[in-house]
Amino acid sequence: MLAMKMNLRHLLDQDKLKRHTTSKEEITNLLSLVKRDLEDAKVKGLSCDRKFATAYNAALQLATILLYCEGYKPKGIGHHFTVFLSMKEILGKNYNDLTDYFDACRAKRNITDYTHAGEIAEKEAEELVKEGKKFLVVIMRWLEKKYPELIE
Repeated sequence: MLAMKMNLRHLLDQDKLKRHTTSKEEITNLLSLVKRDLEDAKVKGLSCDRKFATAYNAALQLATILLYCEGYKPKGIGHHFTVFLSMKEILGKNYNDLTDYFDACRAKRNITDYTHAGEIAEKEAEELVKEGKKFLVVIMRWLEKKYPELIE
């Protein structure tokens, strides 16, 4: 879990982030990836492992949008962890549970992608798709409020 809270500057100093200037095109492209992955995760016949990994990628891209808009990009090994750690910093304590959930999904996704097949239950995959869709709404509202110039 993401127990330790760090500010983005500290992550930059640790060489886990680098400065980044985003654009409307980049954010639009990331949102397209998110929407594709959330749809693909519902494809009939897809294994639970693949549904989960695909929905996880959508959540990761949404959290990445937060970082890009704030002027940073993850760097180096463990960048998924860094993205979710940054999400906690950017969205604040009201989203700690969601951030911890996505971080737990990160760990599960690592197992299913690199170690064992068949580790993900259908219910887990469906839950992640549902949470990803809700997170998309959160991010769109956040963008509308903080960075309306980056969305269409």
